Amino acid sequence: MSQDETQTAASPRGPIVSSEHLSRNAQELSEFEFGMIIASHAFQRWMVRCMTAAGLPELGSLDVLVLHSINHRERAKRQADICLVLNVEDTHTVTYALKKLGKLGLVEGEKHGKETFYRTTDQGRATCQRYAEIREACLVDSLSTLGIEREDLHRIAASLRAMSGLYDQAARSAASL
Repeated sequence: MSQDETQTAASPRGPIVSSEHLSRNAQELSEFEFGMIIASHAFQRWMVRCMTAAGLPELGSLDVLVLHSINHRERAKRQADICLVLNVEDTHTVTYALKKLGKLGLVEGEKHGKETFYRTTDQGRATCQRYAEIREACLVDSLSTLGIEREDLHRIAASLRAMSGLYDQAARSAASL
């Protein structure tokens, strides 16, 4: 989107932010943060609804993320690795998700010494496949209507990962105050 298109799309009252008092010295950052807030909630809602359509209405967004993470590349994973990849600091939330997924027969754990490695069961892999099919039909096909090219998505994803690093560093700094 060109700068002229961005200005035309902007509200006549100024940028769209969630907290005007935070935008005084960093307006663009506040716009970005508001976009992240609403995108994050929309993404979480999407994951839950997609998984409901796949037949598992009892799964929350973190449960869905953990299931897909375990299924990724068909390799068993430790809880610590799942937390690291998903950037989850509160490991007890992943512990709860693992127990829930295990009770539903979607994942199973295998002890190797002191570590437990988790992998998806046949039912877990089938569920991930069904989710992927629904995602393709409901989300991927409609992406083309936005005019966003795949290369644009690569750049956006890289920027989001970089911004997450800045926020992690800022969190460490704030914790030391």
